[in-house]
Amino acid sequence: MNKKPSEISTVVIISKNHQHTQSVQIKTKHLNRIRHYVYSALSVLVVLIGLVIYLRAENFRQEQEKQQLLAQIVKLKGAIPVASVQGKEGSAQSYIQAIEGKLKTINNYLKRRGLKGFSNKGIGGDDNAEGKKLTDKEVYSLYNDYLSRLVGTIAFTPMGYPRISSFTSFFGYRNDPFADGHAEFHPGIDFKGHKGDEVKCTASGKVVFAGWSGGYGNCIRIAHINNLETVYGHLSKIKVKVGQEVNVGDEIGLVGSTGHSTGAHLHYEVRKNGKPINPVNFLTLNK
Repeated sequence: MNKKPSEISTVVIISKNHQHTQSVQIKTKHLNRIRHYVYSALSVLVVLIGLVIYLRAENFRQEQEKQQLLAQIVKLKGAIPVASVQGKEGSAQSYIQAIEGKLKTINNYLKRRGLKGFSNKGIGGDDNAEGKKLTDKEVYSLYNDYLSRLVGTIAFTPMGYPRISSFTSFFGYRNDPFADGHAEFHPGIDFKGHKGDEVKCTASGKVVFAGWSGGYGNCIRIAHINNLETVYGHLSKIKVKVGQEVNVGDEIGLVGSTGHSTGAHLHYEVRKNGKPINPVNFLTLNK
């Protein structure tokens, strides 16, 4: 059946030198809707650009928070001009007090995460009879060694995000997604994601489990210091092996929807002494 003339429009394309022309027949309704098509395409583009900008900004903010503690320690290690304060007891004492104050702040950050913190006992000689015999340089050296150990310890403490994305479920009781009207305890937090998105470990440690684990599906468990353990579940792919040593920020697997899952996401847990604790307390420093 032939289309009515009004249903078809002819677009004539003329070359720059006007020597060649070409005509194209297009349905008139498409020409009338071309403005809507352009607006729709631009809207999608704006949303995508906005999403990329947001994720990059969020990633940058979290990375800065994650590095804040380590940066503070690094500054402490290099901030003391030993030569200029030797022989000046008042100046030396003020530097030591400043260091002790910052170490106390660091300990408070760690204690808020359920960790023991770090003892200052013995650092700088404890101002006892033997300690008073130490030179300023020896006192600074003791603090420097302590800070070096502290930097290493913090690397093994879960901090930050295993992936930068929004949450789809939080720690605690919630409605069971597989049984309407029933409540279940959710021992971690879920991060939104797509199959194949990378998953990073939040602290250095040793892989103690890598395989299928019932409702967790493909699962990884990593042991850290202070009897802490992190768990990564529902993975589409596991990239580590049991016994492998991993460093904070290493890619250990890919997001998936294996096991007891309604869609692609990352299930993340922090456990202490084998019991789940709220991972939200470990995501930022300022909690």
